[in-house]
Amino acid sequence: MTSERTLTSVAWLCVENGRVLAVRTEGRDAFYLPGGKPESGETLARALVREVREELGVDIDENGITPEVTITAAAHGRPGVLVEMHCFRAPGRGTPAPAAEIAEMAWFGPDDLPRCAPAVQRALHHLTAVGGWDWSPSLAA
Repeated sequence: MTSERTLTSVAWLCVENGRVLAVRTEGRDAFYLPGGKPESGETLARALVREVREELGVDIDENGITPEVTITAAAHGRPGVLVEMHCFRAPGRGTPAPAAEIAEMAWFGPDDLPRCAPAVQRALHHLTAVGGWDWSPSLAA
């Protein structure tokens, strides 16, 4: 019997023109949603603001963050580990560009599931189920 542990993470559901923003970190082969793990004592909302700024240079207003869905799935490339990914919608300001550990970013639709980590695949299924591909744009200049 294997002992599974669970990692908590936050993720930004940034939708534009029927596509969601996804990122790939250095050394990984799958795409993830922008976000990451909260630091000790940090709220989920504050972690989202910090992570998106670090990874993409986009500013999110903490007051505009809306919880969307929490997904639990196998952590990509980490046997015996689960990720509990808290997904949020939030307006962002700025033009996203890879920074910090981000090697690549791309805009994905429902057909891009095979390129994504398991939790992101579930998030994309969620977007399809709730009509999330038609949300108002997430980015402002």
